[in-house]
Amino acid sequence: MVSEGDATDSLYVVLSGRVKAFVSDESGKEIVVNTIGAGDFFGELVLDGGARAASIMTLEASRFFVIPQRDVEALLATNPEFAKHLMRKLIGKVRSLTAQVLALALKDVYGRLVKFLEDNATEQGGRRIVAERLTQSEIAARIGGSREMVSRILGDLSAGGYVSVEARQIVLHRKLPTHW
Repeated sequence: MVSEGDATDSLYVVLSGRVKAFVSDESGKEIVVNTIGAGDFFGELVLDGGARAASIMTLEASRFFVIPQRDVEALLATNPEFAKHLMRKLIGKVRSLTAQVLALALKDVYGRLVKFLEDNATEQGGRRIVAERLTQSEIAARIGGSREMVSRILGDLSAGGYVSVEARQIVLHRKLPTHW
């Protein structure tokens, strides 16, 4: 795990695997800010020399390419294509975080859970499945809710025939109701 104060002078490119970026309070409750997979990066705050804003934890075996701050700065100064690519990626992260803040501020837990399920479900064998095997606690951390509320909502959706959980994968059987 990389956290504030650790290795704050490098940019990390994920070569394989997945990590989560999260923030937590003093009691240990965490909110997942982002999941980052192969080809993406984290540690971009190295550019201003400040502390990291989130911690990183691997979700599966992962490999990284580490670019020290001085090398990132040299790439930005000498490679305009790299600079443009990095700017586009950073803009995408800002847009994503803005959408997350909006959802946290304006949607209830049910609305955030439905959006999470819809955004993460993929077509597999004629069924829509959230393929990532997640615990209710992990889902709660990603949507800014409690495990108990996620459990209650998934139970109600399951009882209504909207979803089922098979081998820790959530299967969406039909369009989810807009309101709980």
